[in-house]
Amino acid sequence: MPTPRRYGQTDLLLNPLGLGAAQIGERTLDDAAVGRMLNAAVDAGVNLFDTAPSYGISEERIGRHLAARRIEVVLSTKLGYGVDGIADWTGPCITAGIEQALRLLHTDHLDIAHFHSCPRAVLEQTDVIDALEAAKRAGKVRAMAYSGENDDLAWAVACGRFDGFMASLNICDQRILHTALPAMAGKGFIAKRCVANHPWRFATQPVGDYCEEYWMRWQAMDLDNRGLEWGEISLRFALAAPGVSAAIVGTAKADHLVHSLAWAAKGPLDAGWVAELQAAFVRHDIGWTGQI
Repeated sequence: MPTPRRYGQTDLLLNPLGLGAAQIGERTLDDAAVGRMLNAAVDAGVNLFDTAPSYGISEERIGRHLAARRIEVVLSTKLGYGVDGIADWTGPCITAGIEQALRLLHTDHLDIAHFHSCPRAVLEQTDVIDALEAAKRAGKVRAMAYSGENDDLAWAVACGRFDGFMASLNICDQRILHTALPAMAGKGFIAKRCVANHPWRFATQPVGDYCEEYWMRWQAMDLDNRGLEWGEISLRFALAAPGVSAAIVGTAKADHLVHSLAWAAKGPLDAGWVAELQAAFVRHDIGWTGQI
């Protein structure tokens, strides 16, 4: 595993490859297998686990299977919705959501608490931010963060009240490289969708699939993979961007995670190749905004 990176101005150190835990929340998965995968991830050096209340039973599984290894991991989850009996995107929802996450994750504090695609109009009312700041002062949250894209993300960065951010970054989704990411200077940043949901696995346009937009961009850019797997190129491209604290990949399969760890261990792509990939995106960009 490459050298850990500091998350902004906090004392959190993230290994460059983290696990996006949406897929492990599927109830039909064998629970024991999920537990083995999570522990194998920690054994391999992964310390960032990113989850959310919308990821099925992901929070509960992480809490149960990694409770004994809490000191070894950085727990990141999302807030803003999913609390029974409380309206979404209100101060009380944030406060109650933190308590719910603490219980499910078997911990007394959240390392990173993200607002999950919170609309700008909600952020501007500030009560949700105030609630998150109160939780941080109480020691229940170590880092306040925002996860989202485009204008919502730009406002969150500009308000100056967050310790870090999360947004999509891969070879097919580069808009933040010259907009939001430079504006985050000194803050933590986690790159999501860093392998672009693997659109290259489809020979023809995957209509209706989550990665369809990326497939069309990838086709338009007409890139040369130089003999490497596209997933490796995209992951190492994301890790090469200045200001990236970590990149997360989503999987419930241990072998897929091992594959991604091997890619990350090679380090970022060289500067010349990164420049070529950036130029290809700019050349073909027809309003390619960040994908949520």
